[in-house]
Amino acid sequence: MTQPSRRLSMRRKPFALTGAVLLAAAAVLAGHTGAASADTGADALADRLAAEVTGDGAWPHLAALANLTSTFGGHRVSGSPGYEATAQYFTAALTAAGYQVTRQQFSFPDYDIRAETGSVTAPQARPLHPVIARFSRSTPDGGLNAAVSLPTGKDTGCTVDDYANSDVRGKVVLVRVGDCFITQKQLVAAEVGAAAMLMNGDSPDPTLNLRYRMVPPADARIPTATLPRGEAEQLQADAAGPVQVTLDLRGNEILTNTYNLIADTPTGRADNMIVMGAHLDSVDTGPGVNDNGTSAVMTLETALRMAPYRDQVRNKVRFAWWAAEEKGLAGAQFYIDQLTPEQRKNTALYLNAEMIGSDNFARQVYNGKTANGPAPAGSDQISTLINGYFAGQNLPTVGLVLDGRSDHAPFITAGIPAGGVNGGSDTLKSAEWVRLFGGIEGQMLDRCYHQGCDNLANINRTSFDQFGRAMAWSAGRFAVTTEDVNGVR
Repeated sequence: MTQPSRRLSMRRKPFALTGAVLLAAAAVLAGHTGAASADTGADALADRLAAEVTGDGAWPHLAALANLTSTFGGHRVSGSPGYEATAQYFTAALTAAGYQVTRQQFSFPDYDIRAETGSVTAPQARPLHPVIARFSRSTPDGGLNAAVSLPTGKDTGCTVDDYANSDVRGKVVLVRVGDCFITQKQLVAAEVGAAAMLMNGDSPDPTLNLRYRMVPPADARIPTATLPRGEAEQLQADAAGPVQVTLDLRGNEILTNTYNLIADTPTGRADNMIVMGAHLDSVDTGPGVNDNGTSAVMTLETALRMAPYRDQVRNKVRFAWWAAEEKGLAGAQFYIDQLTPEQRKNTALYLNAEMIGSDNFARQVYNGKTANGPAPAGSDQISTLINGYFAGQNLPTVGLVLDGRSDHAPFITAGIPAGGVNGGSDTLKSAEWVRLFGGIEGQMLDRCYHQGCDNLANINRTSFDQFGRAMAWSAGRFAVTTEDVNGVR
């Protein structure tokens, strides 16, 4: 693990840009020209960017990202060839637009998955498709063969009382997601003597399977994995009688080296900096074109479209593409850890975008609140301004708490105002949201969340365009003035 220093350390590293990546970036950039406007009003740059940053304009970037992801391994896990290829593409595009791009190198605790297979061996053989939790304990070499047992209390298995009348010692317990974190579930299961734990993902999609992680890793006690709802429900039905399973779940902790990409506008005051970011990495189970390729390329498009208007930028804008968000927000957290107290003070606000092309989207705007109360002062003003932009376009919005599921979390913890937009992931769409935004009631906002189908065909181009324009407008507005947020003209 890299020990944090007290200064922002961003080492420039020569980029070995491949010819294919350079050609792809050059082809997209051919249409990026523009002349700066002389209008310097507070909203002039914001309005211009909202007009120029479009879904159609950013789509070639998204197509390039999807192609590079597919070509280089099918995902963009931090430290992987897919991450490197897309980072090179972004670097080439930004450099051609006049930005100096830096790589903020760091290392983070990671988990190397060596095996995740399973099967029912009795009474009737069939395969299972477990997804091991990151930092889970491993089964023995050769796997684990054991009977399946269910809680006799609540099926979520969050307390010892849920197993009061269950015979679970030496067995594999099957529980359902909900009520408590997966780490607590397996701690309880270990306490009552279970040999391993399987968890029903309980999604409307019976085939969906998500990878969870142990937080903290030191609390891992027994092998733990999730099953898609369809398999879990069939296994639960079988468990009414004797049923045996074999599980091979193995992984080990490693240290992964990766980097954030950072590019600053050459103009604007550095003591009132705006940071606009999105994570560039994906999960290992899919290409992540929506999660979070859509936001990453819109942040890129905003940077490229802002470049000709650098003379209108009064507050320096730092565009950031975070690594290892899917590994516990490691990239954004490392960035924050490197800031001195003075640099934190000089960061006016953070704008975050997450999954802005969700196919069954809700137009969510972070609402200036955390799960425990108000976010840092100024966060609610960011929310008000973004909501105001959407209202001006006659587009309804709903609020979303600033939770710990995206890169704004380290900024909030550091006392920096934050806001932004989110098209949605595994939340189920309500009837009210169908009335507001269309779509399908009872389905996840992104039906390909963390799955192999998160590709270009999964993108809602309407939400991609609308969210992108809103974030570009916000970046332009705050590049001129943050008076609404922190009183600085």
